[in-house]
Amino acid sequence: MATRSAFFEQPILNSPYEYPSRHWELDGSGQPTNRILPERRKVAFITPIPKPKKQKGIHQEQILFDATAQALGTEAQQYDLTAFIGGVRHEVDRWRELPDPNAWSVTPETARLLTHWRSHRFGDIRPFFCQVEAVETAIWLTEVAPTLGKEGRRFLDQIDAASEGANPGLARLALKLATGAGKTTVMAMIIAWQTINAVRRPGSRRFTRGFLVVTPGLTIRD
Repeated sequence: MATRSAFFEQPILNSPYEYPSRHWELDGSGQPTNRILPERRKVAFITPIPKPKKQKGIHQEQILFDATAQALGTEAQQYDLTAFIGGVRHEVDRWRELPDPNAWSVTPETARLLTHWRSHRFGDIRPFFCQVEAVETAIWLTEVAPTLGKEGRRFLDQIDAASEGANPGLARLALKLATGAGKTTVMAMIIAWQTINAVRRPGSRRFTRGFLVVTPGLTIRD
């Protein structure tokens, strides 16, 4: 049984290179319960900020930042987005488990890249699972979902509708990773995937050789 301080003694439960199989349970206020649940954490849009150990003056309540508060006006909209992201994650998980590359519904070039990123025995720097999963998600939405008929179309239609509502004529996909997760590497992986396929298939509208990288010019050090 976990002790009261177990969460702080061992906050990291999973290898960064493997699919997350456990997580610390949080209560309704975002505080750890010191219970370990044997599954990946569900999709959610709250970020817990721990209470300070020493509080002066008026009692300070736990602060929860809702990542969708400004963009989404109702709980129904937030639920829909959470369900959508969870649905995409579920489909990508199922697709990842297919053992035969011929069943992946991707180009031969993409299949070789996926095999390399997932299985190659890297001598030094190895991609984190979250990096591979981010690229897998972009690949699944671009190459796989369009081949799945109605099942894949329901995800693409929702993305198209959101893009059209925000910036008509500009299709967008967003990949969210934590600070320090290696977003620059993910950008490089996406550029490699797109460029290799664009060179081999110059007439395809799914791939491009042109990229615009926008950065804030700020390095996060802490």
